[in-house]
Amino acid sequence: MRAILTTLTAILLLLPYPAFAQTVLRIGLNDDPDTLDPTISRAYPGRLVFAALCDKLFDVTPDLKIVPQLATGYEWSADRKAITIKLHPGVRFQDGEPFNAEAVKFNIERHQTTPGSFRKSEIAEIQSVEVVNDLTVRFHLSQPLVPLLAALTDRAGMMVSPKAAKALGDKLGTQPVCAGPYKFVQRVAQGKIVVEKVADYWDKGAFSIDRIEFVPITDSSSRLASLRSGALHMIERVSPTDLAEIRGDSKLKVTGVPELGYQMIPLNVANGPKSKLFADARLRQALDLAIDRETLVKTVFNGEYIAGNQFVSPASPYYDAKVPVGKRDVAKAKQLLKDAGQPTLAFTLVLPPERDRQEAALILQAMWAEAGITANLQTQENVTMLQSGRKGDFEAYFTFWSGRPDPDGNVYSFTTCKGAQNDQHYCNADVDALLTKARQVADQAERKKLYDQATEIMAKDVPRLILWHRRVFTGFSTRVQGFTPYPDGIIRFRGLKLAN
Repeated sequence: MRAILTTLTAILLLLPYPAFAQTVLRIGLNDDPDTLDPTISRAYPGRLVFAALCDKLFDVTPDLKIVPQLATGYEWSADRKAITIKLHPGVRFQDGEPFNAEAVKFNIERHQTTPGSFRKSEIAEIQSVEVVNDLTVRFHLSQPLVPLLAALTDRAGMMVSPKAAKALGDKLGTQPVCAGPYKFVQRVAQGKIVVEKVADYWDKGAFSIDRIEFVPITDSSSRLASLRSGALHMIERVSPTDLAEIRGDSKLKVTGVPELGYQMIPLNVANGPKSKLFADARLRQALDLAIDRETLVKTVFNGEYIAGNQFVSPASPYYDAKVPVGKRDVAKAKQLLKDAGQPTLAFTLVLPPERDRQEAALILQAMWAEAGITANLQTQENVTMLQSGRKGDFEAYFTFWSGRPDPDGNVYSFTTCKGAQNDQHYCNADVDALLTKARQVADQAERKKLYDQATEIMAKDVPRLILWHRRVFTGFSTRVQGFTPYPDGIIRFRGLKLAN
């Protein structure tokens, strides 16, 4: 026995220390992220991975104040057509390259010129980027852009290594190199994404987790079972139907905060041959009128979510009270269908295999059926669905937007004629003018008037069905310490610990 113990001790002493001391945090994702390139990323789960990989120029606090991250401060010009940003010294990308003003210039220009960029419309007003000195950069704007800082708190503000981006080109998303506290290690398709702590990160003392594994599990029951068994330490976007089980488990906790975004069904108005069906606004209005949002939320989500019909929630100061969540009117829906020559309308609704949207779609299907509308449900993996949406290969699809701290981030890209995420190709010159002007006006009361006018036009045009606003629930083991929920649902790793 002594000989065996001596041998085991010798083997353990030969092992590298991190092999048994490494702290590993495993997080269950609802969906598999799309590409891990901030410029062309679109799917929400990618933002959870980016929170570890890619620092941004700015971030938000839990109460949505914008604060510097890679930046240290900023100053607007008197006419608000230029902004000077000071950068944090001593920062390096994960490949050892320095983060500086030249790197910022490269990233902004990459967002603007990369084919398929989803960031282009978010920062379109940036006319040029001036390198003032190594740690100072100035953006010159074609016109004032009030939501610019808010855009820079997300993927538009994420910085990738210019050296890696030039070397990898459009393959950067397979081997991302950023300036965050964790570096990319591997990605197993439909399996997991692994990142590890950067040894020389400029603020490494604020991060105690050594390794993070992001595990996509689309089935919420399986995801919850993995949390309860200890195979996962955290799960994001917990379904309201799972809350009672988590709350009844002494080894688990759950927190929820109202989200900034909304759940929606874009309708193909003018994007390719599949747009012919919903080119008629009367058919879109009929779909909308056949829905009872309050009943939908109570039936599927136990009243934990908020019924909605606008790009901001009813709790937002930008919500237009003159366009409240409408009452269901089946008779009027039927009349609109008849007037449009489609009394027995049928269409295909594409949706991912997520339980919340699957169950909601069944309720919607039944509601529409009572108005003479047949919704054929087709399940697609989330990233595939979004790719099909961009190509116009859809009549309607069921998605969501996680939301931004400035209302512009919730509407401009989805609604303006050339918006990067306007898959439905909805285009109304009056709405474009209103939303563009709202980007240039700093006064909140004046901006609200502009958004109200746009909302009232869209309520008649119905380019998409906005259905509800979630409370974003995160479930986690009691071993997880230092977790603070944010309205964007993104898990921040600063100060997060995993107790033994």
